[in-house]
This record gives sequence, C-alpha cells and structure tokens, in this order.
Amino acid sequence: MRSTKIFLQAALISVGVFSATSCHDLLDERPENTIFEEGTDYTKTSDMILPLIGAYAEFQARGWEDIPLISVRGDDVNAGGKGDQQPYWDTDEYVYAKDYWMYGSVWENFYRDIFTCHVAMEQIEKYKEFAPNPALADQYIAEARTLRAFMLFQLARVWGALLVPESSDPSEIYQSPIATREQVLQHISDEMTAVAPLLPAVRPNERTDIPGGVTRYTALAIKALANLELENYQAVADATSEIISSNKFSLYPDFYQLFKKPGKLSNESLLELQYSDYNQGSGTAHNYLNAFFGPENWTPAVPGSGSGWGFFEPSLKYIKFMLDRGETIRLETSVIFTNRGIAELTSDPNYASLPGWISNTTRDGDRFNDFNRAMFSSGKHYLPSNQLTPGRTEYGSGKNMIAIRYAEILLMHAEALTRGATSGAMTADQAVNLVRQRAGLGNLSGVTADQVMDEKFAELAMEWGIRFYDMVRLGRYDELSYEGRTFDESRIFLPYPLTEVDKLPGLAEAQ
Repeated sequence: MRSTKIFLQAALISVGVFSATSCHDLLDERPENTIFEEGTDYTKTSDMILPLIGAYAEFQARGWEDIPLISVRGDDVNAGGKGDQQPYWDTDEYVYAKDYWMYGSVWENFYRDIFTCHVAMEQIEKYKEFAPNPALADQYIAEARTLRAFMLFQLARVWGALLVPESSDPSEIYQSPIATREQVLQHISDEMTAVAPLLPAVRPNERTDIPGGVTRYTALAIKALANLELENYQAVADATSEIISSNKFSLYPDFYQLFKKPGKLSNESLLELQYSDYNQGSGTAHNYLNAFFGPENWTPAVPGSGSGWGFFEPSLKYIKFMLDRGETIRLETSVIFTNRGIAELTSDPNYASLPGWISNTTRDGDRFNDFNRAMFSSGKHYLPSNQLTPGRTEYGSGKNMIAIRYAEILLMHAEALTRGATSGAMTADQAVNLVRQRAGLGNLSGVTADQVMDEKFAELAMEWGIRFYDMVRLGRYDELSYEGRTFDESRIFLPYPLTEVDKLPGLAEAQ
C-alpha cells in the first residue's frame, strides 16, 4: 500500500509533465499522457493505478485562477484590487469581458483535466483485460468519472450549457452537440448513480491505497449538488440521507482549525485538494497559490513569512450579517480584519461598537496591516505563519483546499426537507442544529427554508461560490444586488471565452 506521502509525490510529480500544456489550445492536441499508449505493458497490472494517479495529479494541480473565478461572485465576497486585474473586479460586479484571459484559462484548465480523466479511463480499461481483479479496474474508472463529474459541475455552474466530452479525443468536440445546463446536470447525476456502487464505502481519509481519494460518498455528494441545482429536492434528500446514514462523517470539532493544517483530511471531508511541502524546509513542494487570497501587508508571528496579493475579501454585507447574528467562531474563522476595515465598519452607526475580540491580529499572532486592495482577508484561505513548515515562506504553504464537506451535506439535506422532500435519516432541525452547535449557537425548532439559507450563508461563505449559486437558483437577485451592484437574470452565466467561440461557433448560439 502507498503511504500518503508517496501518493502525493507520485501524483504531483506528473504535474510538471502536464502543466506546461495548461494554456495550449486543447483542441489542437491530445492530452500529453496519451504516451501511455506507446510501449505500455498492460499485462503489468500492478501499474494499473498509474493512469488514475495522473488524473488525480491534474485534478489537484488547479490553476490559481480557477477557484477565484468560480468563487468571486456573490454577496459574501468581493474582488480586491480595483484598477489591477480590472476585468476580475468587473466580474465581481457582474460586468463580463469575453476576451478576459482568466475566462479562457479556467475553461481550458478544466477541460484539459476532463480529457485527462478520459485518458485514464481508457488506459485502465486496457489493463482490465489482464487484471486478476476486474472490479478494481472498475473502481479506478469510477474514480476518474467522479473527478470528471465534479469538474463538469463547476463548468456548468459558471457557463451553463456545455460541451460534454465522451472520450479522450478533443477533436470529437467539433461533432458533439452542446448540452443544456439541465442536461449536463442530469448527466452528472446519472453518472454518479452509476459509479457510486463501484466505489469504496469509506471516508476519503480511510483509504490506504489513495489517501483522500474519492469514495462512494463523494459521488453521492456530487449527485446531491447536481440535483440541488436542478431543484430536484427529493433526489438531494435521498443522496444526502445515504451519506448521513453511513455514520461515517462528523463535523470537525474546531471550525477555526478545520481550514488549517490540523483539519487536513478530517472526518468532515468528502473531497479535498491535497497539497504538501512534505514537512521539509526546502526542496520539492506542491502548493496551491494561496497568495491570491492573502494580504499585501502583514506582520507575521514568524518573521519572513511571505504575504499575498490581496485580491479576495469578505464583503461588508457578510460581516454585518454575521455580527447581527452574534457569530463569533465562524466570523473569526472566515474574516480577517485590518484597522482600515474596522474603521469602515464602525463608520456605520449601527456597528459603531464592535465586540472586543475583533482586531487586526489573529489568535496566532499574525497582524494584518492596512493595504490598498482590500479592507479584509479571507480567513478560510489563511494559514497561520506558525503552522508553516520551518524554512517555508510561501503564504499558505502546505495548506489543503476543501471542496466538499459534511456541513454542506447537512445543510443541503435540511434545505431539501424544508422544500418538501422526505427522509428518515435526519430531520431538518437536527441537521441545522448540528452545524449551529459547532458554531456555539443555540438550537432552532421548526426550521424554515429561509433559516437554512441563512445558515448556509454563515457556514459556507467564500467557499466555491456556493452563496452565489444558491441565490441564482432561488431567483433571489435582490440579495446579489448589493454595495452598488445590480444583478439580473442576464448576468447568471459568464460569456464563453472568445477564443472558444471562435473555434466553436455553436457556443455563441447556446448562451
């Protein structure tokens, strides 16, 4: 069995092979790992896992622009840095430029990785012919299909109608019809229904072959997410009920540490992007570029720790919402204050007196000084300098990125029930109160759909655009029209990247 460290190294070393092509025209070239086809001994079935590890490597080696673009719209978060990366700022204000480089890069990044999943599936199928345990090959293929589904899900949220690859040959896209958003989401749901029985019924952190790899419950979570977007609430309840009834998952007891190194691959995690500097002060490290989220100016408790770029900040609306609720644990975790931000808050007479614990210094002793691009920083993307491996200075080095967690499952479950679905696994009150108890809040009785949405706002802010997509789904455009912004139905989807429309004119007709 491979250890966590060996898995991470094996998976991430291949990033160097793939990353050089991340901005290439994906329709002009087949994915680079088609080199498997030449000179591969498919009878050596001990190597059957390698194409899958390559798929994980690509999935986890996200471009730094991917998560910010998915997450920046919504009343929980603002883009920092007006005047610098202006089209990114404009995107947050629902003004879109189809020729903005970030749109094209995110589109290509995800499609490249989807094709890599297809390569992995096709290669594993060739090993399967000789495998003593064909069921293991089916599991590996199911894992690649699950990663593919998550990426298609993100693309469908951002762009709506999509091209849905069916093989590793990108040229087939020219002949493929463009699927509507609803067709894509139903395809994802059907895929996850098919693969779930093929996947191990364990938590990701219980896997020893690929620690943190996807499991049956990851597939069920993605199925629930797709059906939530489709407003098929009974399907959401059914999928979340199976996860809950497994009794495999629990909320990590310390919300603050959940998003830091102690919370890595916790019992709350259903899907997590893994990064590591291997606890070594120099040499190889594989990290997400957390500097995007970090402050331009800070005084870290560990001198020499690197700062960030300041392009991502919690909104004043979110902070005031949390203060009105009397939130402490989740507010401290989610929002890092500067003196300038505190001054802006207290300039509103309704917030002239703030709780004494609010300051520009975190509990770990890192002081966030004033900087130009933003008044606040995201605490969920913050790693205290005292958790950096000695010798590492990159902002957030070694920090993982949680993609799906049990709190979201509980709140999706509760929402589905408040919108008419049924379940014997857990009541809406029970699901919401589990989340509230960790946050140090009292229990609710007879929770309503609106209360669930407030709980999702408090719990899941700044995570993968969840708040924005919830408000779009529910048609609550008034919530998204805030702090000078105006949102309407025409602003739901980003325009397809100009480079892609030039190659595939059918895209322009689909949106």
